[in-house]
Amino acid sequence: MNTLSPALPQGGGRILEVSNIDTYYGETQALFGVSLEVASGEVVALLGANGAGKTTTLRSILGLTRPRRGSIRFDGRDVTRSHTHEIARSGVGWVPDDRRVFPTLTVRRNLDLAVKRTRFRAWTLKECFEVFSAMEYLMDRECENLSGGEMQMVAISRVLLGSPGLVLLDEPSQGLAPRIVQDVVRAVRRLRDEGVGILVVEQNVETALDVADRVCVLDRGTLAWTGPAQELRDDRALRRQLLAA
Repeated sequence: MNTLSPALPQGGGRILEVSNIDTYYGETQALFGVSLEVASGEVVALLGANGAGKTTTLRSILGLTRPRRGSIRFDGRDVTRSHTHEIARSGVGWVPDDRRVFPTLTVRRNLDLAVKRTRFRAWTLKECFEVFSAMEYLMDRECENLSGGEMQMVAISRVLLGSPGLVLLDEPSQGLAPRIVQDVVRAVRRLRDEGVGILVVEQNVETALDVADRVCVLDRGTLAWTGPAQELRDDRALRRQLLAA
């Protein structure tokens, strides 16, 4: 299998470097020597079966479950032992699979609380509306009264307003109607075009391959394959072998 990292996009320096991390939950090892890279202006899809270690990889990057061994660098700085709030303030945005909006606050208040400045480009509310046009009409609604798709719009917009250099997306299409999934895909492409690095965990293989530049496949906590997304799009036999899809 191809486990060599292909060339990064031209002009896109590494914004994230994960090197040989071992991550544990208690005494149970979840990741075994996982390494991956994301460049600025690149979408990397992290795929694999349930329990393969995808979300654990995101949690390791965020400092929520720190690796015991290996290193993680963001924007040229070692963040392996940094606190989660420090990592977030440096320009790492996260959209968890359960969205985690503040349910009793309005959409407007949720977005106001998300605004922060990093060294990366600041996004505006107007730009969020360009990606999610429906959200403009939801600003005064409490988030507990939103649909799952509407909550996802808010969750992604909060990340945009936090001036990210890297965005981690955990199952962004989960439970969404096809129209909203397309909105999410459009948001990911817009971020990539603006030079933001994106690492996306996704169970919907077709959606992931549609938007990704490169793919990393995890199998029981180890990196089983990495290569161009186009290779998996074109090679159905390889896709079935790696992902049963």
